[in-house]
Amino acid sequence: MKYMTFTGAALAAALAFSGAATAQIKIALDSPPDLEGSGSYVWAHAFAGHLNANGIKAEEFQRGALGGDDEVFDQVSQGLLEVGMSPLAIVGSLDKTIYGLRMPYFFAGIDEVDRALYEGGMLARINEGTAPKGVRVIAMTIVGPSTGIFNTKKRVEKMSDMSDLRMRALDESQIELFKAWGSTGTIVSWAEVPNALQTGVADGYMNPAFVPLLFGHTDFIKYFTDADVSPSLRIAIVSEDWYSGLSDADRAVVDAGVAAADKANRDWLAGQTGVIDKLKAAGVDIHTLTPEARAEFVKASEATYDSGLMTADQIAQWRTAKGN
Repeated sequence: MKYMTFTGAALAAALAFSGAATAQIKIALDSPPDLEGSGSYVWAHAFAGHLNANGIKAEEFQRGALGGDDEVFDQVSQGLLEVGMSPLAIVGSLDKTIYGLRMPYFFAGIDEVDRALYEGGMLARINEGTAPKGVRVIAMTIVGPSTGIFNTKKRVEKMSDMSDLRMRALDESQIELFKAWGSTGTIVSWAEVPNALQTGVADGYMNPAFVPLLFGHTDFIKYFTDADVSPSLRIAIVSEDWYSGLSDADRAVVDAGVAAADKANRDWLAGQTGVIDKLKAAGVDIHTLTPEARAEFVKASEATYDSGLMTADQIAQWRTAKGN
């Protein structure tokens, strides 16, 4: 197990709550507590509700209350925090297998993602790499419909329209994707995104349609291209020390809570039919790629599969697991 030094809010949170692990399960949220607009929160709230209804006390902590994404991840890995709602790339720092979920235009839909994870065994493969390092992935949470392209400057109808846009990137792998599209990227933390978009440090980002609505970005985000790039996913992680130390009865409650939260999350996704209308009402211009334009994005994106982020064997495992 690794140990790190925390500062500020994260240190205070860790010291305040680490002693309560057996009395109360802490769940660090990664979005506003919005049951209508946030699929991640739908999952976390359903999970907490199941635990509380079955004898395990659980409490939700607002995004940022226990630190940023990196601090939450470190606390989970050390056993200071039981449950965190986290970005996929952080787990990728432990084992790159999980990056298969980020391959653009790789999955036909969320049913194919679930088939690869559960029937195809990829969730177990991911945990083979992460659990020995203190982190267990217990679920993939759908945060909205597939990702599209938002920007502040112009309508994107074809790939060449990306050439003069500098996109906010999550990490180097997303920068490589933007390069493949003929654009450029710059890594910006989520907390700095509003300022980056308003000052021109970045011109846009790739996210599911609900994001500007949930985070109040429609004052400066004015264009959305429904490009259907990849599933919009976050992950639920738990401390492996905590999970493996549960009694059989408590672990059964937790596992059942995961199943209940997964169902709530997928049911929520099925009801997400009015987001585009809300964007239009907020003044965002909407465009859906033509089949020809989409094919151009798909072909360019395939070049990034072999970027070195994952091994050829890992990519082959994902192809087999999803069934085609």
